[in-house]
Amino acid sequence: MSNLLIQKVTLISPGSTHDGKVRDILIKKGKIVEIKSRIKAPTTIKTIDGTGAYVSAGWLDVGVQTGDPGFEHRETLQTVSKAAEAGGFTGIVCQPNTLPVIHSKSEVLYLQNRTNKNLVDVLPIGAISYECKGIDLTEMYDMHNSGALAFSDGKYPIQNAGLMLRSLQYVKAFDGLIINHPQEDSISKNAQLHEGVVSTMLGMPGFPGIAEELMLQRDIDLLAYTDSRLHVTNISTAGGVALLREAKAKGLNITGSTPIMNLIFEDKDLETFDTNLKVLPPLREKSDRKALIKGLKDGTLDYINSNHIPLEEEVKLVEFPYAKFGAIGLETVYPLLNTFLGKKFSVSQIVDMLAINPRKVLKIPLPELKKDAPANLTIFHPTQEWIYSKSNIKSKSRNTSLLGKTFKGKILGVVNNNKVKIF
Repeated sequence: MSNLLIQKVTLISPGSTHDGKVRDILIKKGKIVEIKSRIKAPTTIKTIDGTGAYVSAGWLDVGVQTGDPGFEHRETLQTVSKAAEAGGFTGIVCQPNTLPVIHSKSEVLYLQNRTNKNLVDVLPIGAISYECKGIDLTEMYDMHNSGALAFSDGKYPIQNAGLMLRSLQYVKAFDGLIINHPQEDSISKNAQLHEGVVSTMLGMPGFPGIAEELMLQRDIDLLAYTDSRLHVTNISTAGGVALLREAKAKGLNITGSTPIMNLIFEDKDLETFDTNLKVLPPLREKSDRKALIKGLKDGTLDYINSNHIPLEEEVKLVEFPYAKFGAIGLETVYPLLNTFLGKKFSVSQIVDMLAINPRKVLKIPLPELKKDAPANLTIFHPTQEWIYSKSNIKSKSRNTSLLGKTFKGKILGVVNNNKVKIF
C-alpha cells in the first residue's frame, strides 16, 4: 500500500501552482492527500528526504520489447516491469513481436490480465499485419476496443506501400495511430552497422542513411494522402530529422521519436566490435547525433525511447557479423541522458520527453500532481553519482555495454497503482 511522505522535493508539473517549487507530498492509499511547504505525518508513514531531488508525473516508455509470451528466457513480464521501475518508468508500451504476436484481442487481453496489478502499467501495441509478416491486415478495430494504444509491426518495418496505405486508412475511422520504424530493407541487405568511413574500414556492409529517409518520405506521402495519424519511431539520421521537420511544418499529423543510444553513441564506438552496441537503428555519425539533439530541442522529435531489446548471451557473445541487434535500456535512459546531455536539456525538458510527450502522442491522460489525484509519479535526483553494475540490472537479459560506467543522475523511487518502490 502506497503510504508515503516525500519531503523537500521540487515538483515538475507544468500548469500547476506548485511547478518548480519545493514541497512535501503526502500519499495515502495510492492517492495524493496533501501538497504543502511542510507536512507533519505520523511516524508510521514511510518518509524519504527529497532534498535536491525532483518529482514528476510517472514516466512512460514506448516501444519496449518484452519476452512474454514465447521468449521468457529473454524477459518475463515481471522482470521487464522491475527494469522499468529501476529506470523510473511507471508505464511501458510494448511491441507486438512476441510468440504469438500481439495480433488479436486475445493477446491484448493476455497482457492486460497478466499485469493488471503491477506498479508498472503494461500497455500493448497491436500488430498491423498477422504475425508481423507484412501481408494481411489484422483486426485493428477489435484490438483498439480491447485496449491496444497504437499499431505497428515493431522491429519489422512495413515494406509494402500498399499495406501501409491500407493501415493508415483503416485506423482513421477510430482516430488510431500507426507507428513505423523507417528502414528500406531492399537497400540495406546484410548490413551490420551504419554505412560510412567506419563500416568501410571494418570491411562490413552498412545501413545507408537513405534507407531510412526513403521509407520516411514514402510514409509522409502516404500520410498526406490519407490524412491519418502516424508516429515515426527510431529516427536516427540528420536527413530523417529534416524530413520530419518539413512534414510537421506542412501541418501533417505526424510525430517522431529517437532511441537514447543514438543520442549518446556513434558508429566510431563500434571499432572495438562491441556487439552490445550493435543495435537498430544503427549508431550513426556525429552529424546525425547532433541533428537528433537539435530535433529534440526544437520539438521536431517528440520524445526519447529506451529501445529495450533483451537478448540472451548466446546471440551476443559471438563474432560481430553473427550477433543479433539489440540492447537492454530501460534502466539507463535517464542516467545516460542526464550524464551526457544534462547541460543541453533542462529538467523540465527531460520530463517533457519522458513523461508528457509520449502520452500526448498516444492521447492518454497525463497523471496530475495535485490533491486527491491518483499518485503516479517518478522521483529522481540529477546530481547523485553511482556505478552501473550487474547488481543494478533487473532485466533478465544483460546485453548492455554500460556495465562499470559512472552515471550522474539516479532514480530514487516510483509510485503507481497504490504501490511504492523506493531505491
